[in-house]
Amino acid sequence: MTGFTAADVTGQAGKCFLVSGANTGLGFEVTRVLAARGARVLLACRSEDKARLAMEHIRMEVPGANLAFVPLDQADLASVRECAGIVARDEPRLDVLVNNAGVMVPPLERTVQGHELQFGVNHLGTFALTGLLLPKLAEVQAGRVVITASLAHRRGRVDWDDLDAHRGYSRSKRYGDSKLMNLLHMYELDRRLRAAGSPVTALACHPGVASTELGRHSLAFRALFPIAGRVLNNAEDGAWPTLQVATGAVEPGQYYGPQRFGELSGPSGVARRRASATDPDAARRLWEISAAMTGVDYAGI
Repeated sequence: MTGFTAADVTGQAGKCFLVSGANTGLGFEVTRVLAARGARVLLACRSEDKARLAMEHIRMEVPGANLAFVPLDQADLASVRECAGIVARDEPRLDVLVNNAGVMVPPLERTVQGHELQFGVNHLGTFALTGLLLPKLAEVQAGRVVITASLAHRRGRVDWDDLDAHRGYSRSKRYGDSKLMNLLHMYELDRRLRAAGSPVTALACHPGVASTELGRHSLAFRALFPIAGRVLNNAEDGAWPTLQVATGAVEPGQYYGPQRFGELSGPSGVARRRASATDPDAARRLWEISAAMTGVDYAGI
C-alpha cells in the first residue's frame, strides 16, 4: 500500500502525547499504537472508569505501557482549564497534543457555558485546550498540535449571526460547520506560529469514514456502514492520518487524510480542503470570536 499506516510509526520513546477522547474509537487506536512505540500517552477523557478500562486493554497488548488518565470534558471550559493546568504542572514535557475528542450530529444540546454542543465541543473546546497547552508544547524543540477535521467540512458554512443555533438547528449542518471551524482554526494557528517563529507545528487530519462510536447519533451512518464497510475504514485504519500528523514527516500547516475512494479510506497522505477552509479573513474572524468566548488569548502568538 502507498501512503502512511501504523507500520510507519517509528519509535516514540521519551515523548509525551496527550490524546483527547482516548478511551474509544480513533483515540483508543492512536493511543494503543503510540504506547506500543514507547511513548507516554495521557488519556484525556470525561470518564475515568472508561479511560482506565481502555488502559487495561492496551496493557494486555503492551505490558508496561506508559499511560495516565487526565480528566477532560470539552463541554465545560472550566474542565478544559483544569486539564491543561494538570498537564502543565505535573508533566515534565508535552510533545504532541492530539485534539481527537468530538461529537457528531447529536440532538440539540448545550455545553455548560450555553454553547451549541457541536460548536462548543468540536471547536471551542479544541481552541481553548490548544491555547492553554501551547506554552507547554513550546518548551520542546518540535511540539505539534493535531486538529481533527472531517470530510464534512466541505459542506460547512459558518453562520456568523447564529453560531450557537438559537434561530434553528440542523444536526448535520452544525457538524459540518464545526469541522470547517477546525480547519480555519488550524490555518490561523499555523499562520500565527510561523509569524512568531514558534517551534510548534500545527496540522490537521481527517479519518475518512470510519466505524466508531462517533456515529452513534446518525441512523444513516449506522445503517450504511455494514453494507459499505469493505471499502471504508475501521477504527484502526481510520487512525492512520492522526498517527501520520502526530509522528510522521509532514508539512507544517498541511491537512492529511485517507487516499482511496475519494478520501473515504486507505493509507494516509495529503488531503483536499475547500477554499473556504483557507480563507484568511474568516480564519481571523473566527479566532477573535473564539478567544472572546473562551477567554483564551494564546499569549505569545
